[in-house]
Amino acid sequence: MYRSLKKCLPISVLIFLNLFSNAQVIQPVHADSGHLSGNMLSLISSRGNFLTDKKRIIIVSATNVTLWTTSFIALNKSWYANYPRSSFHFFNDNREWNQMDKAGHLWTNYHITRLSSEMWKWTGLNNKKSVILGGISGVAYQSIIEIQDGFSSDWGFSWGDIAANIAGATTFVVQELGWKEQRIQVKLSYRPFNYSGDLITRRNQLFGKSPNERILKDYNSQTYWASANIRSFFPGSSIPKWLNISVGYGSDGMFGGTQNTWTDKSGIVFNRTDIRRVRRFYLSADADLTKMKTRSGLLKTVFYVLNMIKVPAPALEVNSTGGVKFHYLKF
Repeated sequence: MYRSLKKCLPISVLIFLNLFSNAQVIQPVHADSGHLSGNMLSLISSRGNFLTDKKRIIIVSATNVTLWTTSFIALNKSWYANYPRSSFHFFNDNREWNQMDKAGHLWTNYHITRLSSEMWKWTGLNNKKSVILGGISGVAYQSIIEIQDGFSSDWGFSWGDIAANIAGATTFVVQELGWKEQRIQVKLSYRPFNYSGDLITRRNQLFGKSPNERILKDYNSQTYWASANIRSFFPGSSIPKWLNISVGYGSDGMFGGTQNTWTDKSGIVFNRTDIRRVRRFYLSADADLTKMKTRSGLLKTVFYVLNMIKVPAPALEVNSTGGVKFHYLKF
């Protein structure tokens, strides 16, 4: 079954969450600092321990609960209400879409955790608590999809999706707690797949009619990347701070979950097993935009958001057909 449409919901809150990440973050400082403002001093105890802003904790907690509740209701009315319900059940979709949907879950939850952690930091909580709460918030938010899937006869609760969600959150949390930074980031790139005329109807059915829909839904056009910042691993080197090296994964030629056969609403069977389902692996350069020097708050916000996307660059490809290819510019 096709499940990717529901990935649009988590992405719809990323911009909202980013409002918190670019608010004035209260940094954990001590009373012996010589550069404390009056507002900061009011949050410090006589022992010099940093105190959290209770009002901000209430705001962020209420925001998380509200997002979870409204998203649950919105999904139920806009999506699940159009499909028959059933008792709660499980569904193993781990073999579908050459695991591109799982990569999408990992990418989505990595960035929800990233942004949610910034929300908790805004409350004045220390880094460890903020990061852990960010991970829990991210997994909890994504879980609304799986819970509702479990009660839908067309889908089912997927342990594979849950594992991918947890992997995305863990990727962020472990690095933040261990390295105090994101040395390896999860990114997405998109280049429209070249569909032949006889497959446009199938494309629209699966991935949406508009380009905006297909950016988040068209597995044939997506590539997911693990982008490592080189300077972070070699801090004493002269390598530019923003330079990354990335390993990517994509797959195309997919017109069904596990095989390229389907039946339309009229009962006509389509067999396009002549189209090969190809896995593609890439090695490419990238940039960590958050390490670009700028004094502009606006640019910092733009770089923070855009860092979810890999920068186009030359790439080497190895694919499941045994082919090797060089791309002068890989999107």
